Amino acid sequence: MTKGDKYFREIVERILSEGSMDVNPRPHYADGTPAHTLSIDHVMCTYDLAAGESLFITLRPIAIKSAIGELLWIYRDMSNDLDVLRDKYNITWWDEWDIGDRTIGQCYGATVRKWNLTENLINDIKNDPDGRRHIINMWQEDDFKHKHGLKPCAYQTVWNVRYEKDARTSEGPGLPTLDMCLFQRSSDFLTAGCINQLQYAAFLIAIANHLGYRPGRFTWFAANVQVYDRHIEQAKEMLSRESIDCMPQIRLPEQKSFWDLEVDDFKVEGYPRDLIKEKNPQLKFDLGI
Repeated sequence: MTKGDKYFREIVERILSEGSMDVNPRPHYADGTPAHTLSIDHVMCTYDLAAGESLFITLRPIAIKSAIGELLWIYRDMSNDLDVLRDKYNITWWDEWDIGDRTIGQCYGATVRKWNLTENLINDIKNDPDGRRHIINMWQEDDFKHKHGLKPCAYQTVWNVRYEKDARTSEGPGLPTLDMCLFQRSSDFLTAGCINQLQYAAFLIAIANHLGYRPGRFTWFAANVQVYDRHIEQAKEMLSRESIDCMPQIRLPEQKSFWDLEVDDFKVEGYPRDLIKEKNPQLKFDLGI
């Protein structure tokens, strides 16, 4: 069982047994019905990528390339343009947050572009690897004064460099290793939650690759993790499934500038996509927007 599957089972079981049902939710389903959620607070998952720990789940198929494409749209393209997202990455799930001009307004990629967040991060790590201020924060109150489609869910990353000692001599400093933690205010766990973990691990791998570092520990903190009321049966279905015996990993075989990366540069090793589709097929989720 992957570590991702283990965490998934623990978190969903907690939500179903301990979760609090909200009273007056902001989201609604497409038919206008309030989209209530069952949720728990303060959840953490951590993975040592350097040790081969896998954050993939196998209880339903994951659109891995789309997840990475969305990540590149935000941080590499620094875009809020829904046509770019559709034409370049074949992703349309953000269309629900179109503010009327085929963009999602002043949020996500537009915030990254306005404050030059990605380039600043890379330069900060390169120029001061021992610093403890390597942060991307998309929760920018000034941006929210402008029209926007959705306030960031995965809103902050914090990055640190450490040095692995030489295993033969126990001397250091040795190989620089890049760790990153993601802070998420809210996670719709059955749909986006596991995807967010996967794509931000890919972000860590990409930035480490750009700098010539080794990707190390990735940790995900979520303030609130929820299952929509119309997803409870799907949650029970996923818990009833058997995990697939595998240990998938994301790799970048060659060092490449982050700015030149494309989705196909990311290689997914050990992910039995066809077997997962056969044994644990995709489920339908009525989304709250």
